[in-house]
Amino acid sequence: MPVEHPKVAVLLAAFNGMRWIEEQLDSILGQSAVDVTVYISIDPSSDGTEAWCADYASRNVQVIVLPEAGSFGGASRNFFRLIRDVPVDEYDFVAFADQDDIWNLDKLDRATRAIRLRQVDAYSSNVTAFWADGRACLLDKGQPQVAWDYLFEAAGPGCTYVMTHRLMTQLKTSMLADWEALQQVRLHDWYCYAYARSHGFRWFIDPWSSMQYRQHAQNQVGANTGLGSLIERYKTIHDGWWFSQVRLIARLVGVADNAFVRRWLPLGRRQLLGLSLSARHCRRRMRDKVFFFCICWAAAIVGKKAE
Repeated sequence: MPVEHPKVAVLLAAFNGMRWIEEQLDSILGQSAVDVTVYISIDPSSDGTEAWCADYASRNVQVIVLPEAGSFGGASRNFFRLIRDVPVDEYDFVAFADQDDIWNLDKLDRATRAIRLRQVDAYSSNVTAFWADGRACLLDKGQPQVAWDYLFEAAGPGCTYVMTHRLMTQLKTSMLADWEALQQVRLHDWYCYAYARSHGFRWFIDPWSSMQYRQHAQNQVGANTGLGSLIERYKTIHDGWWFSQVRLIARLVGVADNAFVRRWLPLGRRQLLGLSLSARHCRRRMRDKVFFFCICWAAAIVGKKAE
């Protein structure tokens, strides 16, 4: 009697992906012990991505290219479109994929097994960042989750996310109800993690590296390594963008009226100084707890906050 494998919908957002997308698709379609269908949504591209994907899909029944839907202007809106338009209720699990990575061939098998064995609702993992010059390093996202980390960071790269049918159907319903406001969220993986945690869903972050995470000049969000990445992230905090996203996500996931969140949500000087004292509850990694404390103080001193 044949073994019935879990059905997994892989949502892939593409934009000018001709240099890498075939290698990525091959690694997804080669996944072991799962029944995979890949849905591709393409932001209008100038390198022939649309025509190539249409031809690839015509030769692979496991690949479906969604109809053109105009310009998204970023990966987040493209992924939200995928969640909206893909029949996620027909699958046991849903996973996200970028166009330029390389998945370990047991990535989805390990994720779906972990979800079932641990009785959790979602999974993410560490990744191995790699560069064209041969450099590589592990990106460790597997520190223990804390009470409020989900309002201030994602659960790791979104391309490692695998979520259950139950979580995805509820997430989709919530997204559709707040569709217009949702378009202002710039990081879909951060929002999905925040929704899951704030609604009582259990999330497992695997310390195992599930994929090769390609780094190049076109990365919208790349590896958070070294001093340069800290400086770039500080710039987003200094100009108010990061705090505005914190406020938006807190409201969208329904925790703005929580007593803890209400104390700092105005994000004025006094609230930021108070929030700094809760750093240990807001980020997972020790380095990030210290950085969080410092940026709250820096933002309070210079008067930067969400608009």
